[in-house]
Amino acid sequence: MDQQAGSNNPRVNYEYRRKKNAEEMKYQVVSFALMIFLTLVAFAAVYAEFSRWFTIPFILLLAIVQVIFQLYYFMHMNHKGHEAPSLMIYSGAFIGFVTVLAFLTIIWW
Repeated sequence: MDQQAGSNNPRVNYEYRRKKNAEEMKYQVVSFALMIFLTLVAFAAVYAEFSRWFTIPFILLLAIVQVIFQLYYFMHMNHKGHEAPSLMIYSGAFIGFVTVLAFLTIIWW
């Protein structure tokens, strides 16, 4: 951790917080721009009329990337102290994946 964060000088703490907030905002703006770009790419894939065997997995992959961006940058899951919510989210995602995989396996075989 940066030594300035624990300083008793309020001016130093204020400047440190301003710097960290500006950096966080930059990451959020870049993430938002990337999500808009990924959405446009998904629309372009549908508009180009590729086969369904390419388009559907491609759009699902883009959706997964967008969920990761939203979790880490908009919901601040990359910060310290969010280990318990992260564990719950990842556990739920794992259980959902295993459930869908089990049903697809039962239906296909």
